[in-house]
Amino acid sequence: MVTEFLLMGFAEGWKLRFLYSMLFLLMFLATLLGNLLIVTVTTADQNLHTPMYFFLRNLSILDMCYISVTVPNACVNSLTGNRAISVTGCAAQIFLVIYCAFVEILFLSIMAWDRYVAICQPLHYSTIINVRLCVQMTVASLLSGLVYAGVHTGDTFLLNFCGSNTVPQFFCDVPSLLRLSCSDTSSNQLSILVSAVFVCGGSFVFIAMSYVRIFSAVLKFPAQKQGKAFTCVPHVLVVSIFLSSMACVYLRPAAATATIQDMVLSVFYTMVPPFLNPVLYSLRNKQVKEAVRRVILRKVHSGAR
Repeated sequence: MVTEFLLMGFAEGWKLRFLYSMLFLLMFLATLLGNLLIVTVTTADQNLHTPMYFFLRNLSILDMCYISVTVPNACVNSLTGNRAISVTGCAAQIFLVIYCAFVEILFLSIMAWDRYVAICQPLHYSTIINVRLCVQMTVASLLSGLVYAGVHTGDTFLLNFCGSNTVPQFFCDVPSLLRLSCSDTSSNQLSILVSAVFVCGGSFVFIAMSYVRIFSAVLKFPAQKQGKAFTCVPHVLVVSIFLSSMACVYLRPAAATATIQDMVLSVFYTMVPPFLNPVLYSLRNKQVKEAVRRVILRKVHSGAR
């Protein structure tokens, strides 16, 4: 029986491993700084205490957790050459990756709906999107994520692993472990397929329909107001990359041989969204920029006294 797993590094040669590790470490630090800035500003500035920025703050906190699950450990393993991870550590990593990814999908769906109500039903926005509903949706997302991640992690580690213990990935994920298992994984693959269709597919359709309705409404606006609404196009692009790359990795047959393409796709759904979200959702936002300036000036003035 397998007592530990061996993760793959970013590359074979030391120079490439060092280069990739530094690149991903910089992405990790930039992600933490960007999201931490958003959390600080949306908390400190009273003007940003609205449902939209409440969801952005939650997304930023989640993104910091999400990228922290995989990148630091992968960089350390790649630089030191110590690729071993215990079965317990592997299970914890799988649980956290699934949990963060699932909640991220729900948060992005909620934010798309929030924008739809704000643009298409502005007169009813404060009535529909109230503080109580925001908290309820957030708590429901977090709790359902625990159940979802627990089910898939539990199903994976009910399997037997009695052959190779080399995980063809830079972190532990379900598809990689299914390829290593010497048990029948057909029920696990069916569970993943059903989950992908309902969670990824359903969320993508919901988000796409929300933005289609937003675009339809925007076309009726005066020309000077259309530009602001069309800034959500990059959001759609990031959501598409996030969901499509995840679907490609998780929907590949377990019998298929793992390739470098799987590692590249994994980067797109574990690192790219947390890295880009602060820029696309907040730091390009005029209100956030003004809030950052106000917070900095407030700190400078308080420090000068």
